[in-house]
Amino acid sequence: MTDNRPGDRSNRRGENGRSIPTDRESPVGAPVIRGDESVAGTRAREAVQFDPDDPDSLADAAETVRQFAGGKSGDDHLYMLRGAAACAALVRGEGSYKAAAERAGGEATVSFIRKWARVHDLPRSVRKQVALGQIAPTAAKHIARVAGEARLLLAWATLDGDLTVREVRSVASAINDDIPLDQALADHDITLGRLEVTLSPDTYRDLRRRASIEGVDPGLIIADALEQYFE
Repeated sequence: MTDNRPGDRSNRRGENGRSIPTDRESPVGAPVIRGDESVAGTRAREAVQFDPDDPDSLADAAETVRQFAGGKSGDDHLYMLRGAAACAALVRGEGSYKAAAERAGGEATVSFIRKWARVHDLPRSVRKQVALGQIAPTAAKHIARVAGEARLLLAWATLDGDLTVREVRSVASAINDDIPLDQALADHDITLGRLEVTLSPDTYRDLRRRASIEGVDPGLIIADALEQYFE
């Protein structure tokens, strides 16, 4: 049986053999993003680490979850990530969502803790966009419902397609109903993989020239160049 508690790592390898992180790789409760000054600025110094193996830290996590569930985070993205970390650490420390909810008390339900613990378990690249305010924490909850590589693609489509939280929820539900991601996005007029780029005039000139001579779409040349870059 697979352990679905926060902190499990199930990454996928792409077609070229590269490991693609689709889950959290750092320890549960560690303030990897919250403690990053390039993201959090001076607030990085206030980042709290929740250690599920330390009784005092676990008590802090329970109190944080209780306050978080009571609505004391407002629209503060970093505080929400802190609450998500507390949820994940509390689940890991207590051994189950039910036990975590009982320990936290207040308005912290099993459903609430499960949703936010999953946000904490998102890969770093997605959590960073949440911290920066580019992906709404409430949208991240729905992205986290999706497994594997699809969660990454949905996260980037959320950014590039400017999807609302309601649309993200709809797409996530469709994916979990076995509807292909590209089809689920197409239902919201989003083309998977479409990205607007800005090039320098010289690069733009050379790209258009090469595409014209070879008789291909400029996007194909960009895609080929990026595939070589990532290898």
